[in-house]
Amino acid sequence: MVFVKCMFQGIYSSLILFFIPYGAMHNTVRSDGKAIADYQSFALMVQTCLLIVVSVQICLDTSYWTVVNQFFIWGSLSVYFAITFTMYSDGMYMIFTASFPFVGTARNTLSQPNVWLAIFLSITLCVLPVVGFRFLKTQLRPTPSDKVLLKIKEAKKRPPPPSPRRRLRRTSTRRSGYAFAHQHGFGALIMSGRNMRPKSPFATTGTFSPNSDKHKHKGL
Repeated sequence: MVFVKCMFQGIYSSLILFFIPYGAMHNTVRSDGKAIADYQSFALMVQTCLLIVVSVQICLDTSYWTVVNQFFIWGSLSVYFAITFTMYSDGMYMIFTASFPFVGTARNTLSQPNVWLAIFLSITLCVLPVVGFRFLKTQLRPTPSDKVLLKIKEAKKRPPPPSPRRRLRRTSTRRSGYAFAHQHGFGALIMSGRNMRPKSPFATTGTFSPNSDKHKHKGL
C-alpha cells in the first residue's frame, strides 16, 4: 500500500513538474522581446521547481525544528542558487568554454515574473495533495500519536481553571472599646480604701524595717 501511494505521488509530481514549466515556456518571450523558450531555460526551471518542492516536503515532514535542520534546508537552497548562477556566468564560460556554453541562462530565466509564477504554481500543485491527504487521514483515521497531539492542542487552547480562593479567618487580639467599658474597673478598689492603708512595719517577708523604731519613740 505504501509503495502504491508513493508510486502515484511520483507519477503525479512528475507530470506537474514537466507540463507546468513546459506550458509556461512554450512560445514565451522576455520583456525585451527576446525568446526565452529554449531547452536550457526549460531544464533550469524544472530543476528549480523540483528542488523547492523537495525542500517544502522536508519542511512538512519535520516535527521539531533545530539549528541543524534550518542550516541544511535553507543552506541547500542558497548553495543551489549560488552554484546555478556561477555555472551560467561569464567567468565560467571564459575558463571552460566547451563545458559551459550557456552564458546568462540563469540570469535571463529567473528574472522573469511569469517564470516565478509557474514555479509557485508547480509547488502548490505538488504539495497540496500531500497536505490534503494528511489532513483527511488525521480527521478520519487518526493514529494514537495524532490523538495525543490533538488533546495537547485542545488543552493549550482552554483557559486555565480559576484557583480556589480560601477565606482566611483572622483572629484579632484587639478588644473593642465597648467590651472594655463593660468590664470591672478599679472603682471598687479605690472606694474600699484598701490601696490607701499604711503598710505594716514588717514586710510580708518577715524582715525588720528601720522605720519601726521611730513609731515606737513617738508612742512613748
